[in-house]
Amino acid sequence: MLGIGRNGIQKASPAAERLAEAIASAHERSANVIVEPGDDPFGHALIAWLRAHVPFDHCVAFGYRGTARPPLLFETFNAEESHVYVTLYQVGPYLLDPFYHAAIERIDGFRRMRELAPDRFYASEYYRSYYSQTVLAEEVGFFVPLANGASVVVSLMRRAASGAFGAAQVRLLRELAPIVVALCRLRWGEQVIGEEGRGRRARGAEGQAGRDVDRGKIWQDLSLTAREGEVVDLILQGHSADSIARLLSISAGTAKVHRRNIYRKLNINSQAGLFAHFVAIMKRKP
Repeated sequence: MLGIGRNGIQKASPAAERLAEAIASAHERSANVIVEPGDDPFGHALIAWLRAHVPFDHCVAFGYRGTARPPLLFETFNAEESHVYVTLYQVGPYLLDPFYHAAIERIDGFRRMRELAPDRFYASEYYRSYYSQTVLAEEVGFFVPLANGASVVVSLMRRAASGAFGAAQVRLLRELAPIVVALCRLRWGEQVIGEEGRGRRARGAEGQAGRDVDRGKIWQDLSLTAREGEVVDLILQGHSADSIARLLSISAGTAKVHRRNIYRKLNINSQAGLFAHFVAIMKRKP
């Protein structure tokens, strides 16, 4: 944001100046400097700058590369909140997150969760068992594909008590997106994301990116076929039978047959049982 000084020359607001200082500091920082994930000065400056435009309750940024557990780049949570939004997320639910899938698909710019979520997302077991714990009215994100193949997602969150972002606020965030994307590329464009311990000290599991998860083999030990594994992934993400049919180029009836066979093989009768199997498998992963 710019203001007009006594001499008529435009001058940057304090928030914009802090953001510029943080960017300069980030460029001066050596790749070997140890920085706590949640304490990134650029992150705090970016948050302050965004809050000068639109109010929100929380902000978190993750780096995504392939199926590796996403490293935390910065956050605004206290320890209890971080357990839900970061620690539990990194165990495995990130693989079911619409934001994760958008990042992997190299989406660029601003998106709302409701624009990316599958048709049955808000009725999915992932939503009921994990996402509902966040108690959010809305989550929106800035998606930043990097030239090195990774992506950064900066999420802004409003809790239920604050209500969803208003239409005018969403328009403003869309207008700010090119600036946010450019700034994030300046900050993380040369950082290796998706390799453990690169350039900073790990803060327990939150600060690390684990090895790639082979999604084709997640269900292999449970005797599911490759196609059944694809169907499981889509069910857990919140896709209906019709949506699965479109994505896999099969009929809705075939999608339902796959689901029945999956439930029979796993000896379950609900999506809750399927999600429980998923969580158990991910907890065993290194």
